[in-house]
Amino acid sequence: MKLFKTEHGIILEKGDVFYRLHQTDWDEAVNRDDLYEWLELQIESLLPVTFSEDQAFPTILAPIGSQEVWASGVTYFRSRTARMEESEKAGGGSFYDRVYDAERPELFFKSAAWRVVGNHGNVRIRKDSQWDVPEPELTLFATSSGTLVGYTIGNDMSSRSIEGENPLYLPQAKSYTGSAALGPCLYIPEEPLPGDTVIDIAIVREGLEVFNGEVTLSQMKRTPDELLGYLYREMDFPTGAYLMTGTGIIPPSEFTLQKGDVIHISIEPIGTLTNTVG
Repeated sequence: MKLFKTEHGIILEKGDVFYRLHQTDWDEAVNRDDLYEWLELQIESLLPVTFSEDQAFPTILAPIGSQEVWASGVTYFRSRTARMEESEKAGGGSFYDRVYDAERPELFFKSAAWRVVGNHGNVRIRKDSQWDVPEPELTLFATSSGTLVGYTIGNDMSSRSIEGENPLYLPQAKSYTGSAALGPCLYIPEEPLPGDTVIDIAIVREGLEVFNGEVTLSQMKRTPDELLGYLYREMDFPTGAYLMTGTGIIPPSEFTLQKGDVIHISIEPIGTLTNTVG
C-alpha cells in the first residue's frame, strides 16, 4: 500500500485503487506500529476515489509531518571507498574505513520536516561548494516505538568538496536548505523489502542523461533494524522518524551537479522521486 500526502488530504493506494482517508493529520495516521493492518481496516469503510481530467490527482507533498530526518553513512562498500578518496588529503580517509567495519554506524541529523522537499520540488547545491552529488537512498519510516512500518525514497544532497576538506564539516556538507528530498509516497508493505530490491538513479542535463547507476539492498553492510536500533538507542521521536540508509551509488570524481539538472531516483515498488537542482 502507498500513502500520498496531498494538498487535499491523505490518499491511500492499494492495487491501483485510490481511497481518501478520513484521518487528515499525517502524524496521527502513520505513527502506528500496526499501520498496515490499520489501513486494511480503513479500506473496509471507504469508497474508491477516481481521478480524471475533471478531477485531477491533488498536488503531492513530501510524505512527512513533524518528523525529523536522520541519515546514515558508509553503509555500502562503494560509499566507504569514495569517502576515503575525497578526504585523503585532509588526513581523514581512515575514519571512513574504520566506521565501515565498526559495530557502531555513522548517524547524523539531516533535516527538520519543514525543510524537506517533495516530489518535483527543487533541491539545491551550496553556493560555497565546488563538488556536489545527489545520494539516492532507501529511507525508512519508524514509529515512536522504533518499529519499521514503511519506506520512501530519499535524495541526500551532499557537498563532497566541503566534507572532503575536513570530516568535521559533515553537518555543513549534508544539512542546508534544499539538501533533503523525500517522496513520492510512504510505501507500507506487509513484509520487509527483499534484498534484491533495486535503487536506480538517472541524472539528466539539458535533455541528455549524464549519469546513471543502480545498486541492490543486498549490498548494504548494515540491516535496517540495526540502523534504527542505534538511532533510537538514546533518542525519543514522539511522532516517529525517517532514516536515510546510505548510498551505494557514487558518480565519478569528475562529475558534479549543475543548476537545472534533473534527478530521477527509482525504487520499485515505491515509485520515482524526481527533483530539479534549483
